[in-house]
Amino acid sequence: MNRSFQHQQTLLAIVIFNLVSTWLHYSDNAIFLNQYPGPEWFTSIGVWATVIVMTPIGLCGYWLYSKGSFLISYLFLGAYSITSVSSPGHYLYPMIMPMSLKMHGLIWLDALSGLSLIVFLLWSSAIAQEWRRNKVKN
Repeated sequence: MNRSFQHQQTLLAIVIFNLVSTWLHYSDNAIFLNQYPGPEWFTSIGVWATVIVMTPIGLCGYWLYSKGSFLISYLFLGAYSITSVSSPGHYLYPMIMPMSLKMHGLIWLDALSGLSLIVFLLWSSAIAQEWRRNKVKN
């Protein structure tokens, strides 16, 4: 198995991890919005809209990476990672009621998934410098 394919498989696993954790957290957040601390302007519709808009951006980022368009894929995947790494932002707001263990777990699972994506992007761009490689032919 060549390294390029291994890197794509690794990124695919990380993107799937992000998709699952983000959909779990954002769904829970939208359904139980009044139990999560956050800004007053957060709405369930806004939470759903965010995850629905950001999911194709993450998938497109993976697709671009798999086609060898590394720099633009880094941009898409970096933007997508914000949906995950921003989850601990809940802790910046006062809690109206104590959050459940499930809520804390979903927040930190999402943050961990986003961090894993950022680590991969940093590794791919700065250490492996995959963007220097010729584009993969279709």
